[in-house]
Amino acid sequence: MQFIDLKTQYQHVAEQVNANIQKVLEHGQYIMGQEVAELETQLQDFVGASHCIGVSNGSDALLIAMLALGIGPGDEVITTAFSFFATASMIKLLGAKPVFVDIDPQTYNIDPELIESVINAKTKAILPVSLYGQCADFNAINTIAEKHNLPVIEDAAQSLGATYQGKQSCNLSTIATTSFFPSKPLGCYGDGGACFTNDSELALRMKQIRVHGQEKRYHHVRLGLNGRLDTLQAAILLAKLPLFMDEVAMRQRVADNYQALFADVDTVVIPHVVPNNTSVYGQYTLRVKQRDELQAVLKGKGIPTAVHYPAPMSSQPAIEDHRVGQYPHAEAAAKEVLSLPMHPYLGMADQAKIVAAIEEFYA
Repeated sequence: MQFIDLKTQYQHVAEQVNANIQKVLEHGQYIMGQEVAELETQLQDFVGASHCIGVSNGSDALLIAMLALGIGPGDEVITTAFSFFATASMIKLLGAKPVFVDIDPQTYNIDPELIESVINAKTKAILPVSLYGQCADFNAINTIAEKHNLPVIEDAAQSLGATYQGKQSCNLSTIATTSFFPSKPLGCYGDGGACFTNDSELALRMKQIRVHGQEKRYHHVRLGLNGRLDTLQAAILLAKLPLFMDEVAMRQRVADNYQALFADVDTVVIPHVVPNNTSVYGQYTLRVKQRDELQAVLKGKGIPTAVHYPAPMSSQPAIEDHRVGQYPHAEAAAKEVLSLPMHPYLGMADQAKIVAAIEEFYA
């Protein structure tokens, strides 16, 4: 049983993937080839944003977004206490301070009601994460941001293809970033990412930043980095994008089947999707007791699982946060979350085996 089955997915797109790769090999434009611009156009149309900037990976996407907003030493960026470490580490790399906020225990996303209490003169942005494939509460977040004249950056590394009140993830804030890591809902075969915005000036800055701040050849108007999306990865994504919404629907069917199978299992907490939202289930994550013991038993039965994530960002050694212990929901979630196999091609028989094994453990 596969936690994420990329081999089966490849079989559905192999002909187009191979053709696209061959095309790049023949034209030889491996850096910033025409496929990058073509992918950017298709992605911006998909999410409804005015601009898409292909970049090297999801972490660099966050870095580029914050550089475009002028965030630097002494600034503060408000973000969730519960996410992958890249969200906080990119803030720290710029010399800024991540200011953490606890999560909504049902969605695992940042709790908007707690944001305003940590805003001060040093605050330069709000960076919510759309965790596990469901968007954060952007109406509430954007209302607070507008009141305090702050930009909002959506970390949509796990949520491309999800919707919030009818709007696509990556078109809900000042800037959005996403990742094309192979295990993401839309993944390439290496590293890749993108930034989205409706602000033309920010788009220009991000395009410059991804090529060392270059406005034209050897003329650098700002500091930047080598943050370009590889042409071969863009070509692979172009082959996979036409299938993406079908796979999103398939992921939903897998999630629906999990929900039905777990309907009478009161020993676990299943994912909660807010009304008027859709999730792409970047992860299908339960809340469980005796997690380590359960995980070991499932492994013994050939069922792969993962923990996303075993510690809040606030407790990581590289982060100096003197409010550790002040994020009770994030800290509780870190002890109990367990992600099950989730991909478009997960069979119902495998799902039944997974749920039966969990029922047996608690019985």
